[in-house]
Amino acid sequence: MPFDPASLTYDANGLIPAIAQDALSGDILMMAWMNAESVARTLETGRVTYWSRSRQSFWVKGETSGHVQRLREMRVDCDRDTLLVLVEQEGPACHTNRRSCFYTAIRDGEEVEILTPMED
Repeated sequence: MPFDPASLTYDANGLIPAIAQDALSGDILMMAWMNAESVARTLETGRVTYWSRSRQSFWVKGETSGHVQRLREMRVDCDRDTLLVLVEQEGPACHTNRRSCFYTAIRDGEEVEILTPMED
């Protein structure tokens, strides 16, 4: 059955959360937002395209940083309201220059930095 991005469940702003996961390692890299058009662009181009809420524009991951995400597979959860985007990540995924945006753990009630910035 052909996939239609309009068949997904978007929030009141027309957005759906998209979790980026490294297709090889399984590491969770980041979460960002997509709308129906960015879902379609991602599937058409193979370059992961998000919707920037702050800029109100499309954001092709790596377009300015060079830290490209190439789509390997897109998955839809059971409620059709969250996407899992399996990617091939070049360089860091986080704007802080870390491999993952999830670099802070809560351990014994304390915040602990578990990933340091990557070297260029």
